[in-house]
Amino acid sequence: MHAIDPRQLLLDMYASAVGAVSAEKCLPAFLPEPQAGGRTLVIGAGKAAAAMASTVEQHWQGELSGLVVTRYGHGAPCRHIEVVEAAHPVPDEAGRHAAGRMLQMVQGLSERDLVLCLISGGGSALLALPAPGVTLEQKQAINKALLNSGATISEMNCVRKHLSAIKGGRLALACAPARVVTLLVSDVPGDDAGIIASGPTLPDPTSCADALAVLRKYRIPVPAVVEEHLMSGAGETPKPGDARSLRNEHHVVATAQQALEAAATTARAAGVRPYILSDCIEGEARDVGLIHAAIARQVAQRNEPFARPCVLISGGETTVTVRGSGRGGRNAEFLLSVAAALGGMPGVSAIACDTDGIDGTEDNAGALYLPDTMERAARLGLHPRAMLDNNDGYGFFSALGDLVVSGPTRTNVNDFRAILVV
Repeated sequence: MHAIDPRQLLLDMYASAVGAVSAEKCLPAFLPEPQAGGRTLVIGAGKAAAAMASTVEQHWQGELSGLVVTRYGHGAPCRHIEVVEAAHPVPDEAGRHAAGRMLQMVQGLSERDLVLCLISGGGSALLALPAPGVTLEQKQAINKALLNSGATISEMNCVRKHLSAIKGGRLALACAPARVVTLLVSDVPGDDAGIIASGPTLPDPTSCADALAVLRKYRIPVPAVVEEHLMSGAGETPKPGDARSLRNEHHVVATAQQALEAAATTARAAGVRPYILSDCIEGEARDVGLIHAAIARQVAQRNEPFARPCVLISGGETTVTVRGSGRGGRNAEFLLSVAAALGGMPGVSAIACDTDGIDGTEDNAGALYLPDTMERAARLGLHPRAMLDNNDGYGFFSALGDLVVSGPTRTNVNDFRAILVV
């Protein structure tokens, strides 16, 4: 077996993971046939929405028009479908305006018309249209608090659905009686289509009471108007079985598992045995880091449960409860936790990146940990445990020159993690 370059192999695995879930690779096979005698309208939201729209245009036979909204910097060239960019993860006026226009655009459709809805992670913040009586500023404040609370994506989206005029299936109802086909790139553990981007075209089994329970669980204060909106039931969403949505269908076209399997194939080609631990890991990033580090240590020291050389691969979506003032998303937090736990153990390297190319709100996708990371950190006077306590994974890996900067990938199946043990 030829010598392994840990840095290059881990970067190659990340590139393979991202490439496997690109819109161009995953979406064309799921395109429906055009409706005879009707219009085709394309709408959508998310970090992959513009790339998805561009792919639809390249493969569609017939006329179409529409509007999609994506994150700033995540646009892609389209001729017939308008692409609007807006803020993520905290919504802004551009997203609110785009959501309002989208609702207007689907008014007056007939049974002969087809609405093709392109949804991916990030769509919940990008498609921000507050419910009547709720202001954008109130939604922004609640969104920020949820992001910092450690709430899971399903919990956050439960709240978002019930404070929205467009999410939780409301957009699909606005399209009726047209047929709605929703194509989704999944960024949620378990690939539940109704959670992705808060399910604007999918019925919602959760309730206003569930949303209130999430807010109380994380002790997030809300204005009286928001509490009244939820307690009165005014924010209730359309439920499964609603007759107005029976013609609709949805397909998840790209998932974390597909990305992990592609990375595993790259590892095998390099002569390293891959082991996919899970595609749906949740929990605090630092705690998930500790567990991954413990498994890697067992492999390195005991050659069990897997023999070296091997690579441990996982996906999902961790969370960070922000207590410090440092910079860094959940992938940098995970990797800094791994670094602190392993303490420079020989033969162990790791990567943690977000498949959308943006770790939280920073300019990096994630970072790399190498066997000499701790030695180099000590020379620079960096203290990993103290920096972890300050939520400063970005600062730690930036100082070492070990950030992974890919730029926007225009897809999103959430976290990608790989720990190589040789």
